[in-house]
Amino acid sequence: MRISELSAESGVPVATIKYYLREDLLPEGARTSATQATYGEPHIERLRVIRALIEAGVSVAETRRVLAALDDPPTSPHDLLGAAHAAVLPATGEALDTAAAEALAVRLGWQPGMCDDQILAGVARALQGVQRAGFEIPDAVMSAYLESVRTLARAEIANVPTDSPEAAVRYVVLGSVLIEPLLLALRRVAEQVASAERFGDPAAADPEP
Repeated sequence: MRISELSAESGVPVATIKYYLREDLLPEGARTSATQATYGEPHIERLRVIRALIEAGVSVAETRRVLAALDDPPTSPHDLLGAAHAAVLPATGEALDTAAAEALAVRLGWQPGMCDDQILAGVARALQGVQRAGFEIPDAVMSAYLESVRTLARAEIANVPTDSPEAAVRYVVLGSVLIEPLLLALRRVAEQVASAERFGDPAAADPEP
C-alpha cells in the first residue's frame, strides 16, 4: 500500500507518518521509485505502537528506545518488559539511597538483578516524600499494600500478550500510563466505601424518599 493508504488504514495523518519516518521511528517502506514506497501490515502494527507510546506521553527519544528493543528484542521477555517500563519512568540523575526500597522489594519476592535501578529509585523517591512529610505508614497497612500489589502484578503479568513483542510492549506501557490513574481512582472509591462501613454513612442510612 502507498503512504496515503497506510494513513487511511492506520488513522495516522500522512504528515505524521512522514515525521515518524524522518525520526526513524517507522521503518522505510519498499522503494518502488525515487519518490514512492510501499508499506505493509508490519507498518500498521508499528504505527499503533508508536501512537500508543506518544499519546501516553512518552517522549520521541524514549519511544525510539522502546522501538529499538522491539527491532532487536532481548532474549528474555522479562528484559523486554523492563525496556517498556523504563520508557514511562521519568529520567533523573538524582542519587538516592535505595536501602529502604530494597527492604520493601524483598517482601515482594525481589532479589538483586530482578528490577531495573530506575524502578527501585521510584520506590525510594516515594518513600522519601513520605518521610519528609513526617507521615508514618503502619506496618499492617504496608503489608496490605504489598499483598495487594503482588496479587495485582501476578494477574497483570499472567495476561501479557505473548504473540508479539509489539503487543507485549503496548500492554505494559498503556497499562502503566492509563491504568495507574484508574487504580488510584478505584482506591479512593474503596476507601470511602470502607469508611462508610466502619463509621456509618448517614446518607445511605436515611435515603431520600
